[in-house]
Amino acid sequence: MADQGTALVTGASSGIGLATVAALAADGWRVVGTARQPSRADVLNELAASIDSVEVRPLDVTIPESVTDCIAGVLADRGAVDLLVNNAGAGHRGTLEQLDDQELRGALELNFFGVARVTRAVIPGMRTRRTGRIITVTSSNGVIAMPFSDAYNASKFAVEGLMEGLAPVLATFGVFVSILEPGPVRTAFLRNAGGRTGEIDTADPYAELLGRYNATMAGLLGSGETPESVAQVIAGIARDARPHLRYQSSPAATGLAGRKLVDPSGDSILGATTAFMLHGQAGVPAG
Repeated sequence: MADQGTALVTGASSGIGLATVAALAADGWRVVGTARQPSRADVLNELAASIDSVEVRPLDVTIPESVTDCIAGVLADRGAVDLLVNNAGAGHRGTLEQLDDQELRGALELNFFGVARVTRAVIPGMRTRRTGRIITVTSSNGVIAMPFSDAYNASKFAVEGLMEGLAPVLATFGVFVSILEPGPVRTAFLRNAGGRTGEIDTADPYAELLGRYNATMAGLLGSGETPESVAQVIAGIARDARPHLRYQSSPAATGLAGRKLVDPSGDSILGATTAFMLHGQAGVPAG
C-alpha cells in the first residue's frame, strides 16, 4: 500500500482516537498516536508493537510545552505532519448555575484551546508545503446544545467556529480543514466526563432532572455507534480528494445537524431537547 504520509492523532489511548489510529494505519498512513500518559495506554502500546507504522508519543493538549515538544519531535523525525486528527476532549455535566468559573475554563481549556494549540503548531509546515489535512472531531453538541452540557456545548460550539473560520484561509494554501460531528458513540464518555455524572445531592434543585437525564444518556450511549465506525468515517475524509468542511458520522447525526438549517427560529430544537430531557424521547442523539 502506498505511503500516505504522517498522521498525528490526539487522544488516542482509547475510544475514537484508538480506533482512528488503527483505521489510518490500515490505509497506509504512518501514524503517531498520542496520549497524556502513554505508559497507561496499554491497548495503544499493543497496537504500536504489532504495527510497524504506528508509534506512541506523549501529548497533553492542555500544556503548551507538551504540544510544542511533541510537534517539534515529530517534525524532526518524520519531516512533516501531513494529517492532524484533533480527537482529544472530554464531556462535562452540569447546568450553568451548578458550574463555577474553573469548570467552565477547564472544559474550554481541553476541548477548545487544546485543539487550537495543536492545530496552530502544525499549520506552518502545512502552509509552507502547501498541502495538508486537519480533521477535528467535535460532536452533535457542537450543532445542537443539549441540557446539562453547558460547558461542553460551549467548547464544541467554539471549536466549530474556529474551524469554519480557518477553513477558507488555509484552503488558499492547499490545506483542507474538516469537522466531524458524531452522535452517541459507545465509549467511556460518561465515565471520563467531569462534573455531575454520579450521585447528585438531593438538595440540588436540578437533582431530579439531571439524574433522569444522565440515566437516559447512559442508555443512549450504550446503544450508539462504535468507535470503529466513526474511525472509518475519519479515514474516508482523509482519503477524499476534495473533502467537505462538515461531516456527520451517521444518518441520525446528519438528521440532527439538519434541524439547525430547516428551523432558523430554533423552536423545534428547544422542543426536541426539552422532550428528551423530560421524557427520554428519541430524536436528539447528542452527548
